[in-house]
Amino acid sequence: MEPVYNLFPPTQPEVPILLSVPHCGTRFPAELKDEYKSEFLQSLDDTDWFVDKLYGFAPSHGITMITANYSRWVIDLNRDPQSKPLYSDGRVITGLCPTTNFLGEPIYRDERKEILPNEIARRVSAYYQPYHQKLESELNRLHEKFSKVLLWDCHSIRQLVPSIHAEKFPDLILGNADSTSSSAEIISQAVHTLQSSTYSFSHNYPFKGGYITRHYGQPHLQRHALQLEMSKVNYMDDTETQYDENRASKMQEVLKSVLQKLIDTLR
Repeated sequence: MEPVYNLFPPTQPEVPILLSVPHCGTRFPAELKDEYKSEFLQSLDDTDWFVDKLYGFAPSHGITMITANYSRWVIDLNRDPQSKPLYSDGRVITGLCPTTNFLGEPIYRDERKEILPNEIARRVSAYYQPYHQKLESELNRLHEKFSKVLLWDCHSIRQLVPSIHAEKFPDLILGNADSTSSSAEIISQAVHTLQSSTYSFSHNYPFKGGYITRHYGQPHLQRHALQLEMSKVNYMDDTETQYDENRASKMQEVLKSVLQKLIDTLR
């Protein structure tokens, strides 16, 4: 089996930030790949395409980064391991082991509506736990070294997904579980920096952070977590299928700015 994750250590003096990219994976285990509809495997539209590339500057800024290798259709690393729903507002919510895409279309050849419990448990053991164990160990290491740490969870989505939100998404959406996953100071700094950019911005709507943000954000222990969701057109072409160097470069300047501000705040 190929590694579940990639770890990119800092190449400059280390800072107390860990980046997580749980939805950039595109690989499928050999024993599962033929179970999915081949036409969906050609596009993997629910993937956070190229987010790992977009944040590729992070190690040169002293930031540790962990990225997923396997598709979220194998198992979603940003869902509760007990499959507790993240939202209850009627939107399509793909599960821990999804059986549909964001549009509600079945992704398996047999159009199954659920994954059997023993298979979910196997995937949790093989693909979910290793990622989260590494996330936990890196957070512990950074916390021990710096006394406080920030987990920045990196995501992207198509600009329009009607099954989730009727209108186009804002360019940038900062999530912190209704201000419970991080301190007010860190949240304020992130909000101010992102709002000051040329991109449209929203705070905790329509996304407030997934399982990773909600689980690891423990500000009373000086363990802070924020999620940044962004529309793919910010760094991809208009078809949202190809990486656009010019757009990505402009977005990277904003990301570098907000991360540097947060480094300064943590210090």
